[in-house]
Amino acid sequence: MRMLLEQMLTLDEFEVVGSAENGASALPLMRDADPDVVVLDYSMPGLDGLLTARLQKIILYTAYLDADLEQKAGRAGIALCVEKADGILTLESDIRRLAGETP
Repeated sequence: MRMLLEQMLTLDEFEVVGSAENGASALPLMRDADPDVVVLDYSMPGLDGLLTARLQKIILYTAYLDADLEQKAGRAGIALCVEKADGILTLESDIRRLAGETP
């Protein structure tokens, strides 16, 4: 099914920059290819589509942060919300923390 979808998208002039058989294989492909859009199947062996999306460690950097936006971001798979008013040092610290680096 995955190869058929890839062929159909390519025929319709989409550039497919990666294809993986499971979530664990998809994670490095997403990181390396830096795609504009990622299409994930929910039902994949090992890591399903939802868990794979959550493992991307996306930070929403915004000037308009409130509880409602934080809830929406969480439901969308955003790992962390950072207010721009908190400054670049906070953002950089959060990036390092999510990346597993020590300050």
